[in-house]
Amino acid sequence: MASALFGIRVAAQHPELYYAYIGEAQSTYQLKSEKLVYDYMLQEFRVGGDTEMVQKLEDAPVTIENGTPDGYLAVRDVAMHRLGIGTTHDMKSIVTGLFLPSLTFREYTAMEKMNLWRGKVRNGVSAIWDTSLYMDLSQQVTEFDLPIYFLEGVYDYTCNYSLAKDYFGKIKAPLKGFYTFEQSAHSPIFEEPDKTLKILREDVLPGENNLADR
Repeated sequence: MASALFGIRVAAQHPELYYAYIGEAQSTYQLKSEKLVYDYMLQEFRVGGDTEMVQKLEDAPVTIENGTPDGYLAVRDVAMHRLGIGTTHDMKSIVTGLFLPSLTFREYTAMEKMNLWRGKVRNGVSAIWDTSLYMDLSQQVTEFDLPIYFLEGVYDYTCNYSLAKDYFGKIKAPLKGFYTFEQSAHSPIFEEPDKTLKILREDVLPGENNLADR
């Protein structure tokens, strides 16, 4: 989330350094995204009869005025994954979906794997959460001198799909393409890798947008 917020700023300021900007699950205005996912989750858990989760969310409401309470952040990831709107659409548990697979990374040493999760526990959602939460890119960064591509999972509530689409519509660039991934949440490059590869080969590399949403 945070990397996309700052990455797109760098691309806007120094387009000469990049061939194109690819925003996967592009964050736009994270506080508004958190408000939308809070409202969605509260409704879904009420309908599903999960009174325990409903109580936790009701006790820590997300508002534009007061931001994201600690109580909400404590249950945010678990709640999102239960509903298939978090890291991936089919992932229901952080333990089985992220933690255990991370232990198999051949590129990381045992200590690096340990530090990965130490950092996650220490920093919560993000080490720069308070800074990035209030950035509204639609009011700050809309003009670019390089191609812009957004890869967006339709089930993504980590960085809201609709907000990304609205922001994309305000962008001015020499070439741009918005791609909806119908089976994905926050990680379309992992959830739909074949489609991602096709976009990279047939649109991004030749500087086209023929596969983009119409």
